[in-house]
Amino acid sequence: MPSHRRMLIAVVAGAVLGALANALGGGAPWLDVAVRDVAQPIGQLFIRLLFMLVVPLLFSALVLGVADLELRHLGRLGARMLGYTAAVSSIAVLIGVTLVNVLGPGRGLPDAVREAARGAATIKPAPLPGGDSVAGFVLALVPDNPVKAAATGDLMGLIVFALLFGVALAVTDTPGARTLKAALQGLYDVSMKLIEGVLRLAPLGVGALLFVMAARLGAAVVRPIAAYVGVVVLGLALHQFVVYSLSVKLFGGMSPRAFFSGVRLAMVTAFSTASSSATLPTALRVAEENLRLPRHVARFVLTAGSAMNQNGSALFEGVTVLFLAQVYGVELSLGQQAIAVGIAVLAGIGTAGVPAASMPFIAMILGVLGIPVEGIGLVLGVDRFLDMCRTTVNVTGDLAAAVFVARGEPAEATEPAAGVPPAP
Repeated sequence: MPSHRRMLIAVVAGAVLGALANALGGGAPWLDVAVRDVAQPIGQLFIRLLFMLVVPLLFSALVLGVADLELRHLGRLGARMLGYTAAVSSIAVLIGVTLVNVLGPGRGLPDAVREAARGAATIKPAPLPGGDSVAGFVLALVPDNPVKAAATGDLMGLIVFALLFGVALAVTDTPGARTLKAALQGLYDVSMKLIEGVLRLAPLGVGALLFVMAARLGAAVVRPIAAYVGVVVLGLALHQFVVYSLSVKLFGGMSPRAFFSGVRLAMVTAFSTASSSATLPTALRVAEENLRLPRHVARFVLTAGSAMNQNGSALFEGVTVLFLAQVYGVELSLGQQAIAVGIAVLAGIGTAGVPAASMPFIAMILGVLGIPVEGIGLVLGVDRFLDMCRTTVNVTGDLAAAVFVARGEPAEATEPAAGVPPAP
């Protein structure tokens, strides 16, 4: 059975059984035992498995994402790509954060329901780096011991160290550095294999988490989930058709109509596979044949972008974090929301281009901001559909970035290979 069908069955079963248990046995001793001693430990185990893989996956993905840019040899293209990625990803997250604050999909829960949701938290969140002061936070970005930072949950410091390490690795061309890069690639591959194994347990873990939430909250949990899905889809649509249209028109000199007509095959492939990496061959084809982009630009930008330019994932992560903060009644100041935006942008760089790869990073952001990580069970149930939507935005963003970077490159490189028909 396909994984998304197993996930759907688990979501329905967990929610329905939890709601029935809440309606028939609310406050009964047997329900407390079922939640506390059976379902909750299973859900906690799934969350802990995700947390276990955050550090190796985050470090290897960020280092390789920066090192693969080969900054010493491709300085101009790399600088334009990095600048575009940071700017557009920030816009994506700001769109999502604004929609969550204005529409409030997680607001409106009764106080009793919210208290029950808060009572589900059993994993201790990581402390906010540097306390509440701006100076302390800035200093905490540079860890005095990166191993200690990883061990104590200071993942902000680990992110900064990984980015600096990746830049240094990109400009170091020695046999030892190449061996180290190969070793980090091996660490990344192994981490992704472990993630794949953990996600095989996702139906059981998600079903257990939803059972716990529904058994404690009852049917009141349905409305905020539906509102959350609507906010994510609205944010992704605005970014896809407004931001990218303005980007290719103003910075790429291309008609938005021609752009979206040329990339429609890549968009369909991305939506069906929910994987930027799996869509890469199709994206390269439409970039060279339909958009007439220089081959070296298309290969560089799309290859790097499939791992780094994850605008849709960054928007999704920002919306998810603020939505769960509203569900659990955690008031985030503007400074904390700015921190969430910054982490989501950086996490978008480190998010792998495979299905459900955002989840470990969302769990990390929740822990940093003190939001109960068990709430991730609410969004995992609808993640498959949202993953397909955000992957489409990610791939379209890679192609829009290629249009921007290609502007000003030699015109003769834009011609497609002779005898190759354009992609449909």
